[in-house]
Amino acid sequence: MAKITASVFTSHVPAIGAAMDLHKTQEDYWKPVFAGYEYSKQWMKENKPDVVFLVYNDHATAFSLEMIPTFAIGTAAEFTPADEGWGPRPVPKVIGHPDLASHIAQSVIQQDFDLTIVNKMDVDHGLTVPLSLMCGELDPKKDAWPCPVIPFAVNVVQYPVPSGKRCFMLGQAIRKAVESYDEDLNVHIWGTGGMSHQLQGARAGLINREWDNAWLDKMIADPVGCANTPHIDYVREAGSEGIELVMWLIARGAMSDIVDGKVQGPAPTVKHRFYHVPASNTAVGHLILENN
Repeated sequence: MAKITASVFTSHVPAIGAAMDLHKTQEDYWKPVFAGYEYSKQWMKENKPDVVFLVYNDHATAFSLEMIPTFAIGTAAEFTPADEGWGPRPVPKVIGHPDLASHIAQSVIQQDFDLTIVNKMDVDHGLTVPLSLMCGELDPKKDAWPCPVIPFAVNVVQYPVPSGKRCFMLGQAIRKAVESYDEDLNVHIWGTGGMSHQLQGARAGLINREWDNAWLDKMIADPVGCANTPHIDYVREAGSEGIELVMWLIARGAMSDIVDGKVQGPAPTVKHRFYHVPASNTAVGHLILENN
């Protein structure tokens, strides 16, 4: 059967992608950010998955205010990098895994989670920046991402957005779906977005180091506590865009220590932890956890 062996958590700041695309990674401002992912790139090479299930949010490229799915799974054979207003990022197209994606959709819907099935969509920086951080700079003319990717888009842009608890429960349903797939596949699940940031209003530029690091602690040791965090706490403590962190809870809920919504199995091994501010106007957080 297929099995989730690890989870990756990372911010997906668009300016990080721009810094890579414009070859600015060794500039003084950006160097500390990318240094935090050197271990991760080597880990990715040494622990290459067969498939990545990548949880992210769309930024008005595949979806708009005309249609806002709460949870949307990409079932296509490939996904083109989106033009977000200044041309597509110069990265390889994303190859999907239609068979596993369709199986997960079937299983998760039968577990009472309503998903939107997307057979064609472009993917923006929310998905491509995490891939670049974990896989390094690739030439789209001759390189490819190291494995197929299943995009899983979550609405954290337009209220109402899903609760952390709902996302945590969904992660458990995704693990069950993966483990019922009749092929030996090594699957990684990635939760992206965050950490603290606010892009508009009187608190634009907000970053909360203390809250972010406490969140990283709880993601490791008290994920149920994270899942029970109310929306108002994200907004108050981590800024209006801090709500993106509910997407991390999908990946954390999919880890094997979570049984029936509680921590009951062996704790995952923390392979890497990194935090840095600022990257543009956002706090960057990153974890790699391996199942035991």
